[in-house]
Amino acid sequence: MTNPLLSDWNTPFALAPFDKIDDADFAPALEATLAAHKAEIDAIADEDSPANFANTIEALEAAGAALDQVLSVFFTVAGADSSPAREALQREFSPKLAAHSAEISANSALFARVAEVWDKRESLQLTDEQARVLMLTHRGFVRAGAALTGVEADRMKEIKSRLAVLGTEFTQNLLADERDWFMPLTEEDLAGLPDFVVQAARAAGQEKGADGPVVTLSRSLITPFLQFSPRRDLREKAFAAWAARGANGGGTDNRAIAAEILALRSERAQLLGYKDFAHYKLETEMAKTPEAVRDLLMQVWGPAKAQAEADAEVLTEMMHADGINGVLEPWDWRYYAEKRRKAEHDLDEAALKPYLQLDRMIEAAFACAHRLFGLNFKPLDVPLYHADCRAWEVTRDGAHVAVFIGDYFARGSKRSGAWCSAMRSQAKFPKVQTPVVINVCNFAKSDPALLSYDDARTLFHEFGHALHQMLSNVTYESISGTSVARDFVELPSQLYEHWLEVPEVLQEFATHAETGAPMPKEMLDKVLEAANFDMGFATVEYVASAIVDLAFHEGAAPVDPMAKQAEVLADIGLPQAITMRHATPHFAHVFAGDGYSSGYYSYMWSEVMDADAFAAFEEAGGAFDPERAAALETHILSAGGSAEAEALYTRFRGRLPGVEALLKGRGLTAG
Repeated sequence: MTNPLLSDWNTPFALAPFDKIDDADFAPALEATLAAHKAEIDAIADEDSPANFANTIEALEAAGAALDQVLSVFFTVAGADSSPAREALQREFSPKLAAHSAEISANSALFARVAEVWDKRESLQLTDEQARVLMLTHRGFVRAGAALTGVEADRMKEIKSRLAVLGTEFTQNLLADERDWFMPLTEEDLAGLPDFVVQAARAAGQEKGADGPVVTLSRSLITPFLQFSPRRDLREKAFAAWAARGANGGGTDNRAIAAEILALRSERAQLLGYKDFAHYKLETEMAKTPEAVRDLLMQVWGPAKAQAEADAEVLTEMMHADGINGVLEPWDWRYYAEKRRKAEHDLDEAALKPYLQLDRMIEAAFACAHRLFGLNFKPLDVPLYHADCRAWEVTRDGAHVAVFIGDYFARGSKRSGAWCSAMRSQAKFPKVQTPVVINVCNFAKSDPALLSYDDARTLFHEFGHALHQMLSNVTYESISGTSVARDFVELPSQLYEHWLEVPEVLQEFATHAETGAPMPKEMLDKVLEAANFDMGFATVEYVASAIVDLAFHEGAAPVDPMAKQAEVLADIGLPQAITMRHATPHFAHVFAGDGYSSGYYSYMWSEVMDADAFAAFEEAGGAFDPERAAALETHILSAGGSAEAEALYTRFRGRLPGVEALLKGRGLTAG
């Protein structure tokens, strides 16, 4: 029987035939496509004729299409719908893929041809895009260790293989801790909880096979539980489990894994001649240096910490007024912050949530994309990897643009967080291919599905990433869509969040789940007024994580990351009642792979730009100004990584921004 992963996909828009793919297909498909890719690489390296852009750089661009097809399906289901079988495959595949990648990097004949093209680049009459792809290809080989020889080259291969294994273990340990823990609730324990939390707890109990409602470690359930439960003992128990993910001892403990990852990254950087991993990693980002990153973070840390400390005093007084003496604890903050928000802004999330229906917020995201970029979204009836997934065809002026898939609900088989990925990226070489883009979220499942305001913001954020993929218009896949500097990639996503706060958007799409009535203007005004509520807390928990991440990768790797984390947090004076957003044992951004290592700051670096970029719309004709929208698409969304991030942003805005717009946007003042 033919392996569907190795066949041409004669499906609508050449989508993966999920209904025909079995887990048993993955391993043989990987072996076959790894071998095919190796043969393609060997043919490029062994080419007799002199190296040129077409027979070397473009040939590398075209190679590996079959392997990419297999991996796009596998990593989609492994992240969003895992199982013991898929986790075992991931453990098996990780070292194989790392070894395959390392073998390509270490292919001296191949690197010699890339270097040959690089050396004669001035005489090749390349387009700007071709020159960019050549530079990135050459730089990628050098940074991967292609220039290393002998013992050093062998050690680099070992490091890459081990890091791949450790990243997979870290991810699977975290998923296991999140999946296995839950706290049963009695009917009495539900007292004081809004209906949407009760409904989510009952649904979670059904999923876990429990006799009644439960609290799980899904952010979409534990966060509102911490906000609304008057039971301090239960809040403490739930928070302790949330904070302990990856640090529970036994087979799922990530602390030793984190230490080994940091040591290997440090060694890798030094093999390549860098002072430390932070200097290696940041060289290709907008920030360029650890010093620039620290400067930004500390400019924000001072005002944010001052605001958080002032807020902590208010919340402590509220807690004491409830007859609870002692200090404000991390499991108290969200509960009293919610009470304060209701008191000061007369804004009750339980009353707000029925107006934020998932389906209506999806419509809102689509409608904004239509007004800004002329995109239309038509539902598709196609097989997908899980019953919760939905798909749409994206068109403009009747022409096909992309397929968009949404997978919105939390489940035990899905890793936590939210993300956007492309199962197929846009390209025109070696053939035209349109993107297939997925947004994966972890919203609580209920009927109808209701979102918190933070959930709605997440939906818009991930859709901003999706637009970056869908509107990409470049020739080569290696610079398509979100293939940009890590501290630039969050600009489109964070910028798109601003459209959720446009009053006319909420007026149209924030309609009550039962009555269909639009959100009352009084409530709408309160939502917008409270947009920066508790921003001291949100900024402190994020920046603390970013500062620790940077400290981990500067200088010698810490022998004990937990001790280093404690030292850094003491140095910056993290308020007692606030924890890092991502403590080391569950800091998947940093330890599941290299993506955000030394780079967790990038959300804030991008926020400096997104605040300034949205101001460009406001200074023009408003949020839907057509000229600004066209400039955003031309210079950023469609451009992918075709130029340096600084150049792309400057073409859009005319200049680079300062941190002032960010502080203003967060309601923080320098102090």
